[in-house]
Amino acid sequence: MTKTTKRSVDQLAIDLLGKSIESVNDFERRVLDLVHYRKLVSRDPNTLADDEESFGDRMADKVASIGGSWGFIFFFAFVLAAWMTLNSGVPEALGIRFDPYPFIFLNLCLSTLAAVQAPIIMMSQNRSGERDRIAARLDYEVNLRNELEIMRLHEKLDALAEQVAASKR
Repeated sequence: MTKTTKRSVDQLAIDLLGKSIESVNDFERRVLDLVHYRKLVSRDPNTLADDEESFGDRMADKVASIGGSWGFIFFFAFVLAAWMTLNSGVPEALGIRFDPYPFIFLNLCLSTLAAVQAPIIMMSQNRSGERDRIAARLDYEVNLRNELEIMRLHEKLDALAEQVAASKR
């Protein structure tokens, strides 16, 4: 069997990685199988992450996207200014003052919002980190596949060069 013929996965592991098939990790085994069967290795990390997300995950992402937007900040600043204006004694004639200075009920509302919003945003950030880990794993697989294919191409070029040199003799 020459080096340019199709090799088994076991032989690819030895020839290209210098390891027996038993000592390669799951990623390397997957890539070796893909090289051997000439299949694509690249996949979309967002699709993989989306397949595993739950309703709660989608809600956490939505809350984080709204809570981390300029629209939310401007709306919330407007609500705070209106609250303080209505309860500062300015419209005392209207009799709508329900949370007088020092705005204890407003502080309770803000604390509650922060207590609920912070863990939800953390959940979204954790999911983002998981997406990054999936993308890094897939990048590793693609890079390993490329390296193995380049090594195989070098072997084929070397074999062709030997054949050309032998035919010239």
